[in-house]
Amino acid sequence: MSFRLSVLDQSPVCQGSTGAEALRRSVDLARFADTLGYTRYWVAEHHGTPMLAGASPEILIGAIAGATSRIRVGSGGVMLPHYSPLKVAEVFSVLSALHPNRIDLGLGRAAGTDPLTAFALQRDRRQAGPDDFPQQLAELLAYLDDAWPREHRFARLAALPGRPECPTPWLLGSSRDSGRWAAEVGLPYAFADFINPTGAAIARQYREACSRETGRDVPQVIAAVSAICAETDEGAERLAASARMVFTLFHQGQFIQVPSVDTAVRFLDERAGASDALGRRRRMVVGAPDTVRRGLEAVAADYGADEIMIVTITYDHDARRRSYELIASVFGIGSRP
Repeated sequence: MSFRLSVLDQSPVCQGSTGAEALRRSVDLARFADTLGYTRYWVAEHHGTPMLAGASPEILIGAIAGATSRIRVGSGGVMLPHYSPLKVAEVFSVLSALHPNRIDLGLGRAAGTDPLTAFALQRDRRQAGPDDFPQQLAELLAYLDDAWPREHRFARLAALPGRPECPTPWLLGSSRDSGRWAAEVGLPYAFADFINPTGAAIARQYREACSRETGRDVPQVIAAVSAICAETDEGAERLAASARMVFTLFHQGQFIQVPSVDTAVRFLDERAGASDALGRRRRMVVGAPDTVRRGLEAVAADYGADEIMIVTITYDHDARRRSYELIASVFGIGSRP
């Protein structure tokens, strides 16, 4: 295997459970991923949905980094349009000071929610927030890199509280714009294949542009992939029914907690056409260990990925743990020196 394996956790809330339980399960899964040998553990940012509890990645990162010892921990990602770049820089500077050489700052442009919730997150509600992500990104990197010109009015603010420690920034995306921005500023790039499974060409263009514009010979690419593994192909397909039901309804504008497998199987049996349409829009690598290994290797080859980051949503937490365990085993990551 020529690529690393990592975890993206969206803190799913199962039907009949609570957000508090989902967050505690995220910490539990992170501890487990640490022992299994995964490279990094990123937590997502979503707002205003009953399905996902991860509304504050910076807080969850601190809890997870404190509960683990080796694995890199980061955001997948911080939705920068909601925040002041200085505040993000300060928060992740503090995290880096407390957990040296282990903190990643994944940055996204998307709202991570619906338009109404995004508006509610704004401090100034007199008008919609500006679409100025490239400027926000440049400002944030100037703080992290201490790159303000000496005469700039913000120059003294780059004396961040956690120095000399600093997070490693990544740019996240699922579109051509994000790949272009990552290349322009020379950042490693994480592409959300689980949102847009047609990103291989974008990743290639990023690599070419990054090498040309920044002189870097080896740009870094993560492909974030939805995957579920069980002992058999049939068992994994049953587990995947819960996520398929959630995203079928999501694309219809309905937001639910992650349903039980039996509920989801009945739903999908009654709506085979909707499930087929979902399959054309979202890729899921599902099956027994060898099936998942082949699927992830194919995605990695398609993207030329240095790393595959796996997002797994199941109704049962033990099934989610077992999925990551089986994938770690089939790739042998826990046995590496």
